[in-house]
Amino acid sequence: MEKFDVVVIGAGAAGMFCAIEAGRRGRRVLVIDHAKAAGEKIRISGGGRCNFTNLGIAGDRFLSNNPRFALSALKRFTQWDFIARIDEEGIAWHEKTLGQLFCDGASTQIVQMLLRQMHQAGVTLWLGTSVEKVEDGWSVVTSRGIVKAGRVVIATGGKSIPKMGASGFGYRVAESFGIPLIETRPGLVPMTFAEQELESLRLLAGIAVDARVTARASFDEALLFTHRGLSGPAILQASSYWQAGEEIGVDLLPEQSIGGTLREMRGSSGKSAIRTALARFMPEKLARHIETVSGLDGAIGAQSNAALDRLEALIHDWRLRPVGTEGYRTAEVTLGGVDTDALDARTMEAKSRPGLYFIGEVVDVTGWLGGYNFQWAWSSGWAAGQAV
Repeated sequence: MEKFDVVVIGAGAAGMFCAIEAGRRGRRVLVIDHAKAAGEKIRISGGGRCNFTNLGIAGDRFLSNNPRFALSALKRFTQWDFIARIDEEGIAWHEKTLGQLFCDGASTQIVQMLLRQMHQAGVTLWLGTSVEKVEDGWSVVTSRGIVKAGRVVIATGGKSIPKMGASGFGYRVAESFGIPLIETRPGLVPMTFAEQELESLRLLAGIAVDARVTARASFDEALLFTHRGLSGPAILQASSYWQAGEEIGVDLLPEQSIGGTLREMRGSSGKSAIRTALARFMPEKLARHIETVSGLDGAIGAQSNAALDRLEALIHDWRLRPVGTEGYRTAEVTLGGVDTDALDARTMEAKSRPGLYFIGEVVDVTGWLGGYNFQWAWSSGWAAGQAV
């Protein structure tokens, strides 16, 4: 039976970062993953460029039953700390919109950086190795045999993107040791609609507009119409706040107030159809759809103030009721997970099970779209790596 000071289950962002930190502190570390390659979510993220962090990291941009839990790790290992690591490796990067940082080159640069640093820290990596269970006394039963560990770190991620091997393994480990879970659901995921509404929305498939989408919180980003419903960054962000049965609000022109403009056009372009007037501000197909949804007939000049008020309200607060989401198949993250009340915020150790740690997506901490979840992986992995 092989023995290690630390066994990390999961060779993703959080798991590898934790292993590096523990290895640098002189611990004998083993990382186990069932996949054939490490860091696959890193590799595919950001269109292959890896949105590795965000300049705007703040506590209010993470969802959790305990919103303050993540602050300890995020403040002790910040976005600036990870940027410094990237710079030390000579990995070029650039800022996109809203503080999002991406590699100039391929995201595999970050995977290779982590693999190299694990090797330098003396970390052992077992890929293509399944873990059957974790037993009391910290025996890890694997397809290569039983491994004895001083401490065990669960970094297996959530249920999102199952085609990459995502599973609920980490949750099962937590339950087996009596550690409570917060109910999980897909996050950062496209929304779907009932057939009667989808029939008309399908005609808009492929159209993208800048919009404000509100579902308890509001996000000003791109919205994309699809054959299944709505997607794009604004929708993905709102999906993490949306609850089944609720409506969402869509402001198609968040940067302007259309009411006064419509009244001016009633005099200056009175013979224009409503769709023609609206097409000055949005794609023609969308303008036609809004005209239909409004139920208004005739030219813009024939509309009463009440009619224009109704049209303005529709443009700035179009109410839609999704029936669901596309689920874990396309979700970027998993909401919920290991209850943070059961963990020590400084170390990520289970309070009731000393020696057992949970980091990254498996924990009930979910960031906004745009590098926040990677920063949580780095920060939570770093925190556990200082403690194991």
